[in-house]
Amino acid sequence: MTTTFDFNDGNGPVPVHKHPNGGGWVADTAEVDKTAYVGRYAMVYGSARIYDNARVIDNAKVYGDAMVFGDAMVYDNSKVFGDAKVFGDAKVYGNAKVYGNAMVYDNSKVFGDARVYGDAMVYGGGWVYGSARVYDIKVYGSAMVFSDTCHRPSDRAEKSDTNEDIFIEMNGKRYKLVEVEKS
Repeated sequence: MTTTFDFNDGNGPVPVHKHPNGGGWVADTAEVDKTAYVGRYAMVYGSARIYDNARVIDNAKVYGDAMVFGDAMVYDNSKVFGDAKVFGDAKVYGNAKVYGNAMVYDNSKVFGDARVYGDAMVYGGGWVYGSARVYDIKVYGSAMVFSDTCHRPSDRAEKSDTNEDIFIEMNGKRYKLVEVEKS
């Protein structure tokens, strides 16, 4: 007899199993290493992949084609989905969402109600938190993007390699990133 579970993603009940390391629900279509940890209330579904010593705990969800690997942690009520990747020692927590083609890695953190999406990259210790919305931009080093403000020491938040305008969206307002000057 096949066990099924409805992840409420529009696909109805799908075949699942409890992950042996933590006991969380894992769709049979997803791939989770035995060395990874999926906590009792966490969910991994779609074609998501969890590798190495990555941890998905609390009420966190990883789905779509997302990947979490290395020693990364996704916890609290956070979500990682789409083609997003979270790896290294990165942490995504609170009610944060990382999605699209976004990448969060190294010792970086995305937390609170923050959203990181599009082709955004948060790495090298960068933080995105509060109610910040970050997309198609790199946040790295000691850079912090948060709530109603954007703090960028030196030139640590920058445009991607394209010539397109870059915007930061916070609390429903859109700000165009014009130039980041060194102090």
